[in-house]
Amino acid sequence: MFRMLVVLAAGWLRQSDVLVVECLREENRVLRAQLAPARLRFSDAQRRRLAVRAHALGRRLLKEVATVVTPDTLLRWYRELVAKKYDGSLKRGRGRPQTKADLAQLVLRMAQENPTWGYTRLQGALDQLGHDLGRSTVQRILVDAGVEPAPERGKHGAWAAFLRAHVGQVAAMDFFSVEVVTAVGLVRYSVLFVIDVTTRRVEVAGIARDFGQAWVKNALRGLLDPVDGFLKHARYLIHDRDPLFGAEVSTLLRRGGVTPLRLPSKSPNLNAFAERFVGSIRRECLNRVIPLGEGHLRLLIREYMAHYHLERPHQGLGNRGLAFERLKPANDHARGCPVGSVRCRERLGGLLNYYHREAA
Repeated sequence: MFRMLVVLAAGWLRQSDVLVVECLREENRVLRAQLAPARLRFSDAQRRRLAVRAHALGRRLLKEVATVVTPDTLLRWYRELVAKKYDGSLKRGRGRPQTKADLAQLVLRMAQENPTWGYTRLQGALDQLGHDLGRSTVQRILVDAGVEPAPERGKHGAWAAFLRAHVGQVAAMDFFSVEVVTAVGLVRYSVLFVIDVTTRRVEVAGIARDFGQAWVKNALRGLLDPVDGFLKHARYLIHDRDPLFGAEVSTLLRRGGVTPLRLPSKSPNLNAFAERFVGSIRRECLNRVIPLGEGHLRLLIREYMAHYHLERPHQGLGNRGLAFERLKPANDHARGCPVGSVRCRERLGGLLNYYHREAA
C-alpha cells in the first residue's frame, strides 16, 4: 500500500514538473516573439550560467527546450568557459626580449661602414666585442632598417667611405657665374675653381667672359704643374657633366696623373664641397655687392679668397681657420690665453671682418 502511495506521489510530482516546464517554455516563446526584432544581449555571468545548464542537458534535450539561444551557441559558450579556465597566456612572459636599441644601432653602423660584410661576418665582429647575437637577429635588424644584404650593399660603395679612403688625394672642380655691370649692360662672367676636399683650400683657376674647352685646358695646365701646381698631390678630380669638361680635358688630366671622376646626372650632393664653397662666396660677398666691371669682380674674389684662407673659420675643420689649422698646437695655446686688445681687420669696406688680439 505504501509503495503504491509513493508511486502515485512521484507520478503526480513528475506530471507537475512537466506542466511547469511546458508553461515556462510557452512563456519563453511568447517573450521571444515580443523581442524578435531586437538582438538579445547577455552578460558574461548569464552566458556562464546558461552554458553550465546546457551542458548538463545535452544537445538532444536542448533542441526541445532552448528558445532564447540555439543549442550550438550554448555549447560553444561552455567550451569557451572550459578553455578560459586553462588559458595560461596571461601568466606567460613577453617571449624573447627585443634587442637593445644601442646594440641595434651598432649593427646598423657596422653594416653601413662595411658594405661587403654579410650577416655571418657581422655576427663574428659583434662576438669579438662581447655581443652574443644570432645570425637571424642580425638579419632581422638590417631588414627592419631597410638595409640591403651584403651582395647588393657592396655594389654601391659609400661616397663618404671613398673620400675617407683617399684623404688628401681628392679635389673637386666647378664653375659659378656672376652678373657684372659694364658699359654695355649686364655681362655674365664665369669663375673656374678647384677645391681640395681635405684641407678646404681653394684655387681660382680663371675668370673669363667667353671661353671654351681650350681655355679650360690652358687653366688646368697650371694646376697640374708637378712643382707648384695646386693639383700636384691630387689623384682624383671630381667634376660635373658640363660639356666644357669633355674628353680633351679628361685626357689632359690623366696625362698629369689625375683621374677625372665625372659625376652621374642629377646628383648635386656628390659635389657638395664645391657647392658649399659657391654658397659661401655668394652669401658672404658676391650677393652683397654690385660688381662694376671685370676689374672690380677680380678684386672682390681676390679679397674674399684672402679672407677665406687666412681669416675665416670653417665648420668642416672644427670651426677653425685654414691658417690656424696649420698651426694647431700654437693656436690652441693662444686661444687658452686671451691676452691683448681685440682688433678688427676689415676687407671690402667692412664687408668681411676678422677679429684678432694684438700681441701682448
